[in-house]
Amino acid sequence: MIFGLFKRKSGNTAIVERQYALLTSAARQPYLYTDLDVPDTVMGRFEMLSAMLILYFRRTRASARPGQEIAQEIIDAFFEDVDHSIRELGVGDAGVPKKMKRLAGMYYGRLESYAAALEAKDRAALAAALKRNFHPEGGDAAPAMEALATYLLTVEAQLADVGEEVVETGQLQIPSAGA
Repeated sequence: MIFGLFKRKSGNTAIVERQYALLTSAARQPYLYTDLDVPDTVMGRFEMLSAMLILYFRRTRASARPGQEIAQEIIDAFFEDVDHSIRELGVGDAGVPKKMKRLAGMYYGRLESYAAALEAKDRAALAAALKRNFHPEGGDAAPAMEALATYLLTVEAQLADVGEEVVETGQLQIPSAGA
């Protein structure tokens, strides 16, 4: 399992493992793929986990120092996990840095575009960004992503009400899709 990646971290290891597992589980909810038009592909799963991490980081941006430290360790774990996945897909050592740079750029680009739409609570702008990123080759025929945008806005609103002790102990639950 990926949890061996966390061994060199601070004393937050158990908290980071628990929170990363919760975020990963939330990104793998079957309903997202069967009903909300998330492609069930390697890139679709990357996109969905990125979206969940963005919601998590938006929640923790105002956290006290322990919450922010955990958030940074989770992003580190995410990129270590991505590195491991790239290698499992057969990319050689020479190609990994180039792929990682591209994927990191994609993640931070999404962080910026989703954050702007989430901040404005603009479902249409969020749906448009999701459509571009989840279905880059789809053009006008791509799914509208309105339902996913609605879900992500709902999740963000619910996470805002979660207490700091939940964040600091790595127990932040993402509300279920389709419930």
